[in-house]
Amino acid sequence: MKFVAIVGSNADQSYNRMLLQFMQRQFKIKCEIELLEIKDVPMFNQDDDQSDCFAIRYLNNKIIRADGVIIATPEHNHTITPALKSTLEWLSFRLHPLENKPVMIVGASYYDQGTSRAQVHLRKILEAPGVNAYTLPGNEFLLGKAKEAFDLNGDIINEGTVAFLETCLDNFIQYVGVVSKLRKPRPIEPEDLDCGRPIATTIHGIDPDDPDWLEKASKQVGAVEGDTYVKLDNGLLTVNQLNMFLNAMPFELTYADDNNQFLYYNNKHQEPSTMLGKRVLEQVGNRMSTVHGTLPPARMKNVEWVIGTLRNGNQEYVRTIVPGTPAEIINTHNYQAMYYPDGSYAGINEIIFNFKPWLDWYLEATGQRLVGGTAVAAAPAHADATSGASDAGGSASPVADATSGASES
Repeated sequence: MKFVAIVGSNADQSYNRMLLQFMQRQFKIKCEIELLEIKDVPMFNQDDDQSDCFAIRYLNNKIIRADGVIIATPEHNHTITPALKSTLEWLSFRLHPLENKPVMIVGASYYDQGTSRAQVHLRKILEAPGVNAYTLPGNEFLLGKAKEAFDLNGDIINEGTVAFLETCLDNFIQYVGVVSKLRKPRPIEPEDLDCGRPIATTIHGIDPDDPDWLEKASKQVGAVEGDTYVKLDNGLLTVNQLNMFLNAMPFELTYADDNNQFLYYNNKHQEPSTMLGKRVLEQVGNRMSTVHGTLPPARMKNVEWVIGTLRNGNQEYVRTIVPGTPAEIINTHNYQAMYYPDGSYAGINEIIFNFKPWLDWYLEATGQRLVGGTAVAAAPAHADATSGASDAGGSASPVADATSGASES
């Protein structure tokens, strides 16, 4: 499970931040916890709507995609901090990411009560109309005497306290599993598969369906190539090194941006007939409607379903196994949402690979074997071996079209 944890203080030094950082380290096997700060959130003022500012958009997008939220609140004058209250006001004004979202409350304070009164107040706020979050009754973690509670490494010293915190987190994880069944996916709007909504990186003046789009677009924007260096988040590589790195991946990779324009695939020199997801160079730059133009209308709707599901944050990824392939192939596709710095949807990263060699290696390395049938036979729907499009109408877990990212359900 993936949780976001909101630091309920805008102070540089905060025991509540330390508490969340400890949870992040201590329970990394149980769940993924990402810390969110509220330092840059403006003071709430309904006459000066700042719902579109980066800090609020970022929180909104992160919360929408999380399975649950953990809030660590200090206690100021028997209540939560002004910074946290202002943040919750923004997240219940124009935007409502906490609606039907499970929330766990924790808190650390200098004194014995461990933010008990602030937590009671916070529960009332989270239950208010416009917020409508779900909180698990009685699941309270109150860390008192915070100055003495942590060692020099930021770890909680008392083993009994750590055990109780783990119990509270375990309860919350189970609660999230129950509440998730009550959540309704955000409605999917019609997708424009013709690239009709240009974005900041859209290259204008060249028809996306031009078979020479890559060369013409590269020339228009002065794209670098060869041994020109590119500074990445965590590295410095030349364009040639990037190409070698991506082409050496044991996967077929593709990318389409949030304007639904197909922009990249690796393994350029591989014959399309040998690929699980057949691609050709002339498709680079194409509209998604063109890439999947041979699909019948019903299955084009499946393309929209996958894109809309990822765009809305209803799911962070869509995975499928395409049956109907030879026994030595388990045709596996993963459609992963990508995000801009503010957390908004930036397109789809598709990974396609034959899972069979990986499975065989794992079974041999661990001395295990499959029982009860093969993975391919267990696939939930029949699919066309060429397009991968599922015809399992009405299934609870739609099976995506391995070529188009489509589910017919």
